Amino acid sequence: MAGESHYILPRPEFDRPVKLLIVVSPYYKDIADNLVAGAVAEIEAAGAEHEIVEMPGALEIPTAIGISDRASNFDGYVALGCVIRGETSHYETVCNDSSRALQLLGLQGLCLGNGILTVETREQAVLRADPEGQNKGGGAAAAALHLIALRRKWGSQRRDIGFKPASEDILLAGNDDGTTTAGPLLWAVTCPAINGERCAPRRGSMPFRHCFRWKQPGKPWTR
Repeated sequence: MAGESHYILPRPEFDRPVKLLIVVSPYYKDIADNLVAGAVAEIEAAGAEHEIVEMPGALEIPTAIGISDRASNFDGYVALGCVIRGETSHYETVCNDSSRALQLLGLQGLCLGNGILTVETREQAVLRADPEGQNKGGGAAAAALHLIALRRKWGSQRRDIGFKPASEDILLAGNDDGTTTAGPLLWAVTCPAINGERCAPRRGSMPFRHCFRWKQPGKPWTR
């Protein structure tokens, strides 16, 4: 409920650089500017960096984040915008579809804070966007930062699962001491062609740009 006090988690700390992308729709410019101000303040307070890109509306924000994640190396994302109820059902479409798309991106592993306001009136939006008020932009940035911290926490711990070996080598069949257990092949790794060299395939006559090379214990690499 608006106006009711609530607990705020301590700001996460990082031992490596963090960079976030803020994707904002300035459809309601004054509201968007306040959301961005709150998000930037929270990001900078955590010692992180940021970039900002603008999209026409809330529906384009999830797509922009998906494109950015595939083409860049940001640690997390902050979605900012405002949807105010109008006279038609377009309000429900924009609210539901943008929220669902952002949730799906999060479930795919993106560290994402959703700061897209969905309100009945402009007055509600102004109150929630104000950095000195409810500061929903800062809250969205904080959510992204906490998710980045969680991912780094789990990512720093290696866990052996199933047949995954304790070493960094990928063993197809064999032991670390060089003895094989299920056949003569121990490793299989991708062999990229260098300086335009074409690798001959293991079978057939058509040359490939990439092939597999095979290694047996104590013997040179073969194709």
